[in-house]
This record gives sequence, C-alpha cells and structure tokens, in this order.
Amino acid sequence: MVFARKVWKLLVGIKDGLVLIFMLLFFALLYAVLTMRPSAEAVRDGALFLQLDGVVVEEPSPIDPFEAIFAPGELVTEYRARDLVASIEDAAEDDRIKAVVLDLSRFLGGGFVHMQEIGAALEAASEAGKPVYVHSLFYTDDSMLLAAHADEVWLDPLGAALIAGPGGEGLYFGGLLDRLNINVRVYKVGTFKDAVEPFSQQRASPESLAARQALYDDIWELYRQEVVRARPDMQIERITSAPAEWIEGANGDTAQAALDAGLVDKLGSWEEFGEYIADKVGESRWDESAGAFAHTDFDTYDANRSVDEPGRPIAVVTVAGEIVDGDAGPGTAGGDRIADLIDEAATDDDLAALVLRVDSPGGSVTASDAIRRALLRVKAKDIPIVVSMANVAASGGYWVSTPADRIFAEPGTITGSIGIFGIIPTFEDFLADYDVYTDGVRTTPLSGQPDPIAGFTPEVDRIIQANIEAGYARFVGIVAENRGWDPARVDTVGQGRVWSGVAARQNGLVDAMGGLNTALAYAAEAAELGEGEWHARYLGTERQQFGTLIEQLTRDERGTDAAARDVISYAAQRRKLALQLASVRMERLVGGAAGMQALCLECEAGVAARPIAEEGGFWTRLASYLR
Repeated sequence: MVFARKVWKLLVGIKDGLVLIFMLLFFALLYAVLTMRPSAEAVRDGALFLQLDGVVVEEPSPIDPFEAIFAPGELVTEYRARDLVASIEDAAEDDRIKAVVLDLSRFLGGGFVHMQEIGAALEAASEAGKPVYVHSLFYTDDSMLLAAHADEVWLDPLGAALIAGPGGEGLYFGGLLDRLNINVRVYKVGTFKDAVEPFSQQRASPESLAARQALYDDIWELYRQEVVRARPDMQIERITSAPAEWIEGANGDTAQAALDAGLVDKLGSWEEFGEYIADKVGESRWDESAGAFAHTDFDTYDANRSVDEPGRPIAVVTVAGEIVDGDAGPGTAGGDRIADLIDEAATDDDLAALVLRVDSPGGSVTASDAIRRALLRVKAKDIPIVVSMANVAASGGYWVSTPADRIFAEPGTITGSIGIFGIIPTFEDFLADYDVYTDGVRTTPLSGQPDPIAGFTPEVDRIIQANIEAGYARFVGIVAENRGWDPARVDTVGQGRVWSGVAARQNGLVDAMGGLNTALAYAAEAAELGEGEWHARYLGTERQQFGTLIEQLTRDERGTDAAARDVISYAAQRRKLALQLASVRMERLVGGAAGMQALCLECEAGVAARPIAEEGGFWTRLASYLR
C-alpha cells in the first residue's frame, strides 16, 4: 500500500507538471498571437483598402480584451486620424499601391477637422497618380466630405446620400425635473454658458441659440466651401434647400437622386464595384469571393509603415475626450495621466519643444489646471510650447491651452467657451411628495452640509456660487496673462460663448490657422531647428499590439451594425445617438462627482461620438431600480 501511494503521488505530480507546462505553452502562444505584427511581406501589390467600420478619433480608447470579447454587441472600431493620413500619404509614394479604395458603408464619422485632414491626404494621393475610389450604401455629412475628394464615388442602387448640415435639437429635462420636484441647483458664470440649461430649462435660452447659430453658420459655410471646391458639379443648394422636392423629383429613388445631383458618379453593388476595382489594380490571388480585388488593408499597411526619427524630439501630448480627474485614458483626458506625460517629457534633456494636441470639449476644472501647471513646469525650462487644436478645444480644452507660446486652430475648430459651472440635484421636495422628511439639529449653518437629501442651506448655495465665480475669475485671469489682455477684454469674448476657429482667430483667442504639422513646424522653428533636425515623438498613444486582433474577433465581416444603410436606418441611428447623448448628460447630473466644470454644451456631441455600450449607464441603472 505504501508503494502504491508513492506511485499514485508520482503520477499526480507528473499530471500536475504536464498541466502546468501545457498552460504555460498556451499562454505563451496566446501572447505571441496577440502581439504579433504583420510582416512587411503582407503588403501586397494592389490597392490600399480603407474599410472604415467605425469612427475616426484623435486618440483611440484602449481595448479591454475580456470586456470586448464577453460584452454584448460589437466593438466599435476607432481609427486614429493621423494614422489614416500618414498611411494615405505613404501610399501616394509607394510603388506597390496602385489606388486608394474606401468602403464607407459602416463609417460613423469623426468630425469636420479630421475629415478635412483625411480628405486633403486623399486629394494629394490622387494628384500623385494614385486614383481614389469610394463605395458606400449610405453617405452622410462626414462620409460625403471624404468622398468629395475621390476620383470616383459609387453608391449602392438601394442606398442614399444626404447632407444634413450641422445643428439639430437636444433634450431639455427642466420640465420633467420640476414635475418630479427634483431641485436642480445651478451655479454658473457666463451668459452663454449653456451646459446647465438642459437641466434647468424647458428650452434653450435666446443667448444659447444665438451663439450656436453663429457657430454652426460658420462651420456650415466652411463645409459647403470644401465640398464644392472638391466636387464642383455637386448641386449642394438643391439638395440642402429643398431636399424633399429633390428626392420626390427622382420618384423617391434616393440613389438616382444622388446621381442626378452630382453627389455620386456611379450606381453599383459592392460586387460590381469590386470587379471594377479589380480591373484597375488586379484580381485577388487569395480571395475568390465576389467583388474581391488585390489590396492591402489599413491595419497591415499602417503596421508596416517606417517612421524616420532624425534629430531631436518634439514631444506631442494629446488631450482627447472629456477632461476628468485621475488617470483615465487614452481616449479620455485623465488630468493626472496627461500631467505625468508632460513631466516625463520634460525629463528628457534632448527635448526641443512640446506640442499639445487638443481635441476636447473640456471637463473638470481641477484636472484642466493640473495639465496647465504641468505645462508651466515645462515652460519654466525655456522649452517652447505650442498648441494644436483639432475638432474641439473649448472650455477646459481652452484652459489647458493657455500656457502656449502660440495656439494654432483649424477654421472649423470649436473653441472658446470660457466659463464655469456646477450643477447638483437635491431631493427634499421629491421625497416630501412621498411623505419622507428630514429633521435634526445643527451647530453651524454648515452642519451636515451639503446634503442632497435634505437640501442645501442658503449659506451653502452662496459658498458654491462664490467658488464658481472665483473659478471664472481664475479662468479669465490665466487667459488674460497668456494673451496679454486686460481681464475685461477676456470677459467680453468669454461668458461661456463658443467660437469657430476662424472667429477665434479674428477675436484673438488663437494666433494662427493650421493643423498639427503646422504646429510642429512652428515648434521646430522656435527651437531653432531646421529640416531633418527634429522628429515628432508621440507620448502615451502607443498602438495596442493585440487591438486589431480583438476588433476582428468581435465584429462581423463587413463591420459594425451601428451604421446607416438607408433613410430609415439613418433615422434610427440618429435616435440612438440622441439617446446616448441624453444618457451622458443625465449620468453627469445624477453621478454628481464631476465637481466644478469647464465644459461646452455645443461640443458635447463629441462625447457621444464614441458609441456607448448597450449595457450600463444611467438608463440601465434607472431601469434596474424600477424592476
């Protein structure tokens, strides 16, 4: 028996050892698969194929592999704008690439500035002898802006192309909150600081409407100029001034209407389009499906791009998404994380300059100031600081821009919104409707305060409002110091009002028009560096090696189901985005953890540009409470 037990223990030990070895081998293989990089040999002769199944962003959010695989629904792909631009620019000089082909059937957009940047790269590729071809089931404003720069634009015969223009209506919850007897306590400074209005009013204020109308008029004019310049035959007046008559004139055939009005060049299915492209660039030798053509996809091409890094580094730190306290991001601008990146850059003795790339509607005042103070520490070392504004750099996005030696914006950038607010709901009247009351004793007016259940004392209201006013004075003061203005002048262009980039240049909030490359060139000049003596070093935005694989595992062959396929699905998509934005706003109200905010209402649509998960959020939690 003793011998048998020893043999049994030996066999168990061998079994456990083999299991351990196999587990180690499995995880080593898994790691190798997740971190593998496409080889240069994977870049094939043919087209550069950009199948944009998602959104274009300044900075993609990190992918949690477990959440991505096990969460319901598809993962929405996020494409970094500068990666797309760089790949298209490289393809223009690559002898292996015969054309650039875009599939925009499931494209969800990405902002006017990013579309201009990608459109300019497509136009340059076409001029370099690499024709650009686009196909889609449905074109909307952003996808039409890209397609306008193509040599040929195709539309599915069952598809449509519509240009809506900026603007629209949002939800205002003031009446509902009044009916529920929820006291929304608003503390703000700025006549135009309308981010509080959805919670305090039933409709937008005249000041809010006037500011938004001026902003959208500027951006709409820029959009019209861009598409008409790129596509002169487009009948944009006809399709935007009388869209119903335009569609009815084609007997309701939206595809034929788009062809008649010059939005597209040809009607054809994906398979017909693919056969046409195959005649131009060659047939695929590895894919026998209908519509296949020789190509290299974006992920493979981008992963194989060579990056030249001569000379001294110019650090590029990105502030993308809502600015929040802590280490959040990338994709969300965690103040501590970004401040650490800036401090890390400053430790490099060879650092020539720093460019802050801002694409943010603002957010937490304390997080914004943490980023600003980090920039001042760099500035104290006599290192040039330049700001490059993308789609949005407003409120907190402008706050973090104030230390710059020079601020660059694009004409279509949304910026300004110099104002402060705080918003806190209290529930004393709501509970009283159900005969729930509070009672107690105080030793001072602040005992037990602030109390969202029993309500705030007048002293608390006064203290919070005074703190908001001090925050606004601080905001005005740092802008005045940076611009060399009197505070009264800042207050004139402040008061929470938003401006387009071109208007901000006129009123002095930004110094010059230009994109990231212009800002980098200026930073190099400020550092007294010539061509070939510097390179851009992007901090905190490393590409996730396993991201592409996870995206491929969690989406179907042709991409996300969130994109519009016809007019009906487009309406459904608009409804979904409106509810997502309402969810973001209600989450901010109910969450109550945001603190003092420098946030822009007109820019907040950018928060919902990244589609929100079907699970979680305010509406789901509310439903769970009612079960």
